[in-house]
Amino acid sequence: MGSVTLPEKPHAAASELLVDAEIDDVPAAAPTRVTTRRGLVFLGICLVLIGLNLRTVFSSFSAVLPEVTADAGLPGWAVVVLTTVPVTLLGVFAPLAPVLARRFGAERVLLGAMAVLTAGLLLRPVDLAGGHLTALLLGTAACGAAIALCNVLLPGLVKRDFPHRLGLMGGLYTTAICASAALGAGFTYPVFTAAGHWTSALWFWALPAGVVLLLFLPLALRQRPVRHGVAAGGTNVWRSAVAWQVTIFMALQAMMSFSVFAWLAPILRDRGIDGGTAGLIVSVSIVLQMLGSFLAPGLAARFKDQRTINAVVALMTGGGFALSIFGPTELIWVWTGLLGLGQGSLTAVALTMIMLRTRDAHTAAHLSGMMQGVGYGLGSTGTLMVGQLHQATGGFAAAGVLFLVVGSLAAVFGYRAGRNRYVGG
Repeated sequence: MGSVTLPEKPHAAASELLVDAEIDDVPAAAPTRVTTRRGLVFLGICLVLIGLNLRTVFSSFSAVLPEVTADAGLPGWAVVVLTTVPVTLLGVFAPLAPVLARRFGAERVLLGAMAVLTAGLLLRPVDLAGGHLTALLLGTAACGAAIALCNVLLPGLVKRDFPHRLGLMGGLYTTAICASAALGAGFTYPVFTAAGHWTSALWFWALPAGVVLLLFLPLALRQRPVRHGVAAGGTNVWRSAVAWQVTIFMALQAMMSFSVFAWLAPILRDRGIDGGTAGLIVSVSIVLQMLGSFLAPGLAARFKDQRTINAVVALMTGGGFALSIFGPTELIWVWTGLLGLGQGSLTAVALTMIMLRTRDAHTAAHLSGMMQGVGYGLGSTGTLMVGQLHQATGGFAAAGVLFLVVGSLAAVFGYRAGRNRYVGG
């Protein structure tokens, strides 16, 4: 029994962001076993729905952060840790995903990750031993580890199982990731308002994760895992100056991207905007990220090099973030809109560098692993520094200066990464 594929026109730019983490497996990983067109459609729906659950943990917590802090009596250090740990774990657990997939099969690892994500979302609001802090920490850590595995394996499954539908599936997958953050930002506070407590607002996001887990369960368990070795050789990306330039560019964009998820809603509320409106503004900003991420890869690929577009979108992001803190609140939709378009474009062009700066799929996979491990690890320092600056100063003005600096550095490294050069010469 093999994978069923469907014909399609040449794929769109979104598919170029899909990197196969199993490219070095020997023997090559086989497609997911489905026997009918309906089964293939069901598999596609499951993969997109998994993507739709990979960012709610970040944006949902920030939407009710003042309520959680006040009700649970969280100390300042705990808020900093809770906004930093899940991003750090994206980098820590990313290298484990291909290793686990070679032993158990990518589908079963994805299933296990969704089970851990659901458990983490259920655990976060629990009152353990008279306090919420322990459960928040453990649940958030579990979510970060699970999302790391999904981040690495899901694009490869989309690319492997839908080789003739990459345009459609690549677009749906990348849209689902952005939509996940937008949903978490936009719906958490209304759920809190309706339920009357922040615990219900956070528990709500375990429901869609649990539904996807149940849907994917029979399909994943039907797969027969095959032990794989690792192909030797290939370019050593860790010794490439181009690879490091691309990776640092990725790390700087991640510092701003995850700071949006973790801190933009609290920043807006600190400026006097009510919780419901702040959540809506963040949600719309993230929707504009989707527009930027849709347009930027194709635009970047049209140029001989990407120096200009990399620098421009980095400055848009840093400037939009700073204006969201310093700019007149009457124009807050403009500032957050600029931030959304810039951030979506910045994330997309940073990922596009994987393909544009490498000559083959194996090098691309190695560069992707380096970018995720180092990029997310360093990227988590963005949320860490914002939290520490807020705790030290009692406001977000220092964070506004930080984003101007980070945006400028991203422009510098983006300009260098955008030169028409390749990893390995």
